[in-house]
Amino acid sequence: MTRILSRIAEVSEQYEALIVDLWGCYHDGIRPYADAVEALRAYRRDGGVVVLLTNAPRPAAHVQQFLDQIGAPRDSHDAIMSSGQACQRAMASGDHGRAFHYLGPDRDLHMLSDIGLEPVAVEEADALLCTGLADDKADPRIAYADAIRAWRERGLPMLCANPDIVVDRGDERLWCAGALARAYEEAGGQVVWFGKPHAPTYEQTFALIAEIAGREIARERMLAIGDGIHTDIAGALLQGLDAVFITGGLAAEEMGPDPENPEPARLERFLGEEGLEPAYAMGRLR
Repeated sequence: MTRILSRIAEVSEQYEALIVDLWGCYHDGIRPYADAVEALRAYRRDGGVVVLLTNAPRPAAHVQQFLDQIGAPRDSHDAIMSSGQACQRAMASGDHGRAFHYLGPDRDLHMLSDIGLEPVAVEEADALLCTGLADDKADPRIAYADAIRAWRERGLPMLCANPDIVVDRGDERLWCAGALARAYEEAGGQVVWFGKPHAPTYEQTFALIAEIAGREIARERMLAIGDGIHTDIAGALLQGLDAVFITGGLAAEEMGPDPENPEPARLERFLGEEGLEPAYAMGRLR
């Protein structure tokens, strides 16, 4: 049975490290959540390690720059791990070729330029790199229908640097790279996924935590926190981690009139339908 918490401090002493999702838990895409920031600061003051684990399609250094821009204090976390970082390493390895046709906004072109590459036309590509959508308000199953057929005919694999399907920016819901990758996969295309819930990103995160702590930390002493039931929570449970499901994020509409204080019956029904049972749930990280 999932226990509903009011504050993370109710259980945080049981854990030596927190693995915290960013969008929907730490910030809303515009500003940090003040209560989340203070909770993480307090946890670190007591000696805990905090790693922000995000499906952002860009390396950790670029994620940190964004956090600086929205006023997130650096003393709220020890390090950042991102799906973009894992994807960029795979691109640099050459395992997927060296010619990538780019799909995403211009702001993430550094995924290529950082490793000395330039985007190529689809006719010259070894693979597709997807960091997002040209129009993140348009359903990619419709907007990219013709392109998906063309990619599939050429047999191009797609590297997806952000497996999230949707994200909430303030009060606006936007499509993410994962929605296009899923549509491509459903059409028969090959997709190489990076980020939560996939194991490689967690393995890199565990190694980062050990580096920060100066020793290995057992998985039962780590706690994952996130609002994505299919990414944050499913990924954590697959790795044997306890998890906190943040109900005031992506699943807010399922939790009753006050998602920051979820109705136990609604929460239980939602989790039962998903077939997942995290150790804890709370409205917002605080």
